Amino acid sequence: MSLHWPSRLWIVRHGESAGNVARDAAHALGADRIDLATRDVDIILSDRGEEQARALGTWFAQHEAGDRPDVMLASPYARARATATLFRDAGGTADDGPICVDERLREKEFGILDGLTVSGVASVYPDQAEFRRLLGKFYHRPPGGESWCDVIFRLRSLMDTIALHYAGRRVMIVAHQVVVLCLRYVIENMTEEQILAIDREGDVANCSVTEYVFDADDGGSSGMTLVRYNAVADFGETGSAVTTAEPDRTVGVRG
Repeated sequence: MSLHWPSRLWIVRHGESAGNVARDAAHALGADRIDLATRDVDIILSDRGEEQARALGTWFAQHEAGDRPDVMLASPYARARATATLFRDAGGTADDGPICVDERLREKEFGILDGLTVSGVASVYPDQAEFRRLLGKFYHRPPGGESWCDVIFRLRSLMDTIALHYAGRRVMIVAHQVVVLCLRYVIENMTEEQILAIDREGDVANCSVTEYVFDADDGGSSGMTLVRYNAVADFGETGSAVTTAEPDRTVGVRG
């Protein structure tokens, strides 16, 4: 198998955001809506999220240049761009090259359900709550929003771009929880049942690392071998607390 993929690929979820904090508060209060007055795309990192991004960059900076990314791709959402920038400025990349923003890495769009908790969906849009129960999260597309399949469709295009332009390079992607999971689905040629089983095992932690290496002898269809998933312990000793999302507690989770 020829090298048509990155030699290494890291997929990172952004640091804790103000949206994550607001979501937790809404859940604690039993509220129907998350208290946010800005677009999802504009939600910034919390102070802890900034610390997490710097901590991850500091940990990568301890490695040789050949073990650090030389290509950075990020979701256009403010929290992902800030995570990538703080990571790079902390020495996490092999050079100070630009961060390439790609809209295909954006958060899953929740449409009319954006900003609602699970109880809020049941209260405000009971028909959508029932549709989601019947269809499952993989196929349910709220009005004006996306299903996981829709996210996967755009990520297949993204991976084609990466194969075309970044073969043999060391690539890091900074994006969102559903994007991390859907990229696993694409790269590892999974089924709906397999990826949802992984989703049920636990949440994707803020600033966690999922890593692949290219292996020409890999029997899989892509040649990309999973090295670690949702890894946080390697840089946890920096003192920055790791945070997770609760994807089944909220629908417009702003992940």
